[in-house]
Amino acid sequence: MPAAGGKGLPLAIRLYKSRTLGLTLGLVCVVFGMYPLQPSPWVWAWMLINAFVWPHLAFQLSLRTANTLRTERGNLLFDSFCGGFWVGAMHFNPLPSVTTLSMMTMNNVALGGPRLMLAGWLAQALGIGASLLIFAPAFVATTTQGQLYACLPILMLYPLALGWICYRQALNLARHKRELLALSRTDSLTGLLNHGAWKDHLEIEFQRCRREQQGAAIALIDIDHFKTINDTYGHVTGDIVLRQLGKILRQNLRATDLAGRYGGDEFCVILPGMPLNRATEVMDALRDRFNALAYAQDPTLRASLSIGLAPYRPEHADSTGWLNDADLALYEAKSSGRNRVSAVHGSWLRSV
Repeated sequence: MPAAGGKGLPLAIRLYKSRTLGLTLGLVCVVFGMYPLQPSPWVWAWMLINAFVWPHLAFQLSLRTANTLRTERGNLLFDSFCGGFWVGAMHFNPLPSVTTLSMMTMNNVALGGPRLMLAGWLAQALGIGASLLIFAPAFVATTTQGQLYACLPILMLYPLALGWICYRQALNLARHKRELLALSRTDSLTGLLNHGAWKDHLEIEFQRCRREQQGAAIALIDIDHFKTINDTYGHVTGDIVLRQLGKILRQNLRATDLAGRYGGDEFCVILPGMPLNRATEVMDALRDRFNALAYAQDPTLRASLSIGLAPYRPEHADSTGWLNDADLALYEAKSSGRNRVSAVHGSWLRSV
């Protein structure tokens, strides 16, 4: 028996609440439609079972199934069958009949769209057929004032309740969409922006600098001899080193700065509105903090960074040209002995 509380539990709870409310309000409507016909005691008993026992039974069925959606669709079809049965039993009294059938159809459309709506209509037709086999076929053409007022609660309250449920569901879907979008743009190991997301932000920053004629700097960061770290200490330790660098970037940059993992052991940072000399100081301080890290996995492990910095220049044709400058600066830092910051100054490079 599947455990109650699986993925289908929220759906089962939503439908349990709406079914309980709907059938309670519907009972009022059906009672006023049936009372003038003086039905047998078993009809009254079935009416009460349908209104007060069936919602709880349907909920338990949903909790004990591996496929809650399929079970609830079956439950809704049974609701539709019962709705059709009561329409026939009321001798097609216009307002109670239309109210009952429309509320059932609303449920089916909300959960299953056109396909469940058509299946619900078929179930309603079967329910009407079953009632015609039990009760003498007849047609009550007039809705009394009492029956009119009996239908008002379900006509007013049930659509409001269903609309509220759909609204809450839309909010949840929007939140899940935002979360999925954030995950799709985040590097799973470090929690920083991934390659594609960071490149998108780089293009945005480039256009902002060009439009507002303001400065900015970008940095490319490479962990020195990272392959050797992986080969010597193992990939698990290598992942720890990557996560530590991500943590240092988050802790030591401004809220407006954008750090990402460019790929492998290479990281990237956008520093909006920061002059090159200040960006050099920030990156050099970050390099020192990373160099000072100790690793519990192996006290002998030390890692260092090579960093290439490039300021925004109006001469850049696009963001790729800006990124290429940072890549040249990174190459200079690595070829000059690593564990240093190199920056592009105009058309020349300087290492610190």
